[in-house]
Amino acid sequence: MFDPSREEVRRFFTETWRKQRTGGILTPLEAMAAEWIVEHPEYQTELSDEQAASHAEYLPEAGRTNPFLHLSMHLAISEQLSIDQPPGIRAAHERLAARLGSMHDAQHVIMECLGETLWEAQRNNTPPDTEAYLARIERRASRD
Repeated sequence: MFDPSREEVRRFFTETWRKQRTGGILTPLEAMAAEWIVEHPEYQTELSDEQAASHAEYLPEAGRTNPFLHLSMHLAISEQLSIDQPPGIRAAHERLAARLGSMHDAQHVIMECLGETLWEAQRNNTPPDTEAYLARIERRASRD
């Protein structure tokens, strides 16, 4: 299982953004990450300063969103959708996207469900409950 350090994650996103801006060749994962960075212009300036990004702190009380966590979650969800794991997530995402009118907004809803599922697993010191995760997504997809 891939378990990058904080520094490796930050370097991945800052280097990906540098390559995207300079026309460098991107790996398939970097291309996916670059697409999400383009979708989030609010992070681009920060990702452009590799030195500052490597040392930045994102404490909840400061009210700043951690762009590396946010983008990593987009990548994780994109991978889940590509392999339909947990089974049914792709269909739920499609229903959410149709309801919200945006695939990006649908990913943000799924991100909230993923965050809640991970928080619960950490709190209970258990593996993430994929059934509960999918149920959360399904509830959100079926709301009117």
